[in-house]
Amino acid sequence: MFRRTMIVPYQLLKRLGSLPGNQSGVALLETLVALALLGAIAVAFLSGLSTSAKATVVANEQNTAESLALAQMEWAKQLAYSENATGYAPAPVPDDVDYTGYSASITAEPVHATDDGIQKITVTVTRNSKEVLELESYKVDR
Repeated sequence: MFRRTMIVPYQLLKRLGSLPGNQSGVALLETLVALALLGAIAVAFLSGLSTSAKATVVANEQNTAESLALAQMEWAKQLAYSENATGYAPAPVPDDVDYTGYSASITAEPVHATDDGIQKITVTVTRNSKEVLELESYKVDR
């Protein structure tokens, strides 16, 4: 009876005598697979680090802008009420290195058509001419 067996390439090379001893030529393939796997893991890790760094910068910018906006809002509320005002002069931005490039503006508009002693105050914080945060509140004439 005739038996047919399938010969895989490295077995064929071994039968032809090109691979000495017990070597089967699999080590190169295993090394290439391991390097590809290491490369994929390294790319994923570096991508995660990059995303984390960007998120930290954005969060820091938002926190600084929020701190500045709250300080400006308190500044505007403690100023004397100005009827028919379109805005108030903002407080000076601190000279600290954390506030480099930041600026603030304060606008005011009456809530009703005639100024009845209630204004909507809007503080806009910008960094390098790009709006970062807008904060709204109300001011009353007491």
